[in-house]
Amino acid sequence: MSWWGKIIGGTFGFMMGGPLGAMLGGALGHQFDRGLSDHSSGGVGGQERVQTAFFTATFSVMGHVAKADGTVSGSEIALARHVMAQMQLNETQRLAAMRLFEEGKRSSFPLDEVLEQFRFECHRRTTLIRMFLEIQIQSALADGTLHAAERQLLAKVAEALGIPKGTFEQILNMIQGAAHGGGPAGRGPSLADDYKVIGVKKSATDAEVKKAYRRLISQHHPDKLVAKGLPEEMVKLATDKTQQIRAAYECIMTSRGSHH
Repeated sequence: MSWWGKIIGGTFGFMMGGPLGAMLGGALGHQFDRGLSDHSSGGVGGQERVQTAFFTATFSVMGHVAKADGTVSGSEIALARHVMAQMQLNETQRLAAMRLFEEGKRSSFPLDEVLEQFRFECHRRTTLIRMFLEIQIQSALADGTLHAAERQLLAKVAEALGIPKGTFEQILNMIQGAAHGGGPAGRGPSLADDYKVIGVKKSATDAEVKKAYRRLISQHHPDKLVAKGLPEEMVKLATDKTQQIRAAYECIMTSRGSHH
């Protein structure tokens, strides 16, 4: 049975307490009585536990980031809905995700505690934590602008999750580059965006470009991410990301006249 099936079916054996448990419980109209901070079975806990934490943290923090610049724009709500559509959530999941998004918009949202628990539940799964940050940055860029308050908040999220400042800047550049490019069919004319996506300078050698490309593809490999606890519903997000990376790499190598 899937992680979601277990939640709905009332099999809460793997369920965490803490702010994530409380928020998901509220979104589903359930009361989890696992205690305030049941870390005893966490961290190295089961796959379902990590999937549940990822789902809950993703949509609540997304709501919080959307509110960072003072208002939640229509495009930010549209992006949240787009992520839900990509995930092909069923009605119950979609409603829970929207309630979590709303919860994140509250001024009382406990961001620090949520991030601390999420990092703990992920237990050093760095590629999974990176994917989480990428989704948050993408949601902040949904209205086409990264406001100073949003950037500041995202940097805080990255720091709380143990992501070095340099890596945060690199991920930010990558997502901004992908947002400008728009995929192989409708790519913008800028090769600079492709270099941003791969995370290398134009002066990089072919070997350096290839190495950076392979590392990115490995980090975003859908099967690997699911094995680490990415909810199956989010595979489409990881697949889209690998397609963007591949398209950028192919454009760079073609522009260089290199065989790849």
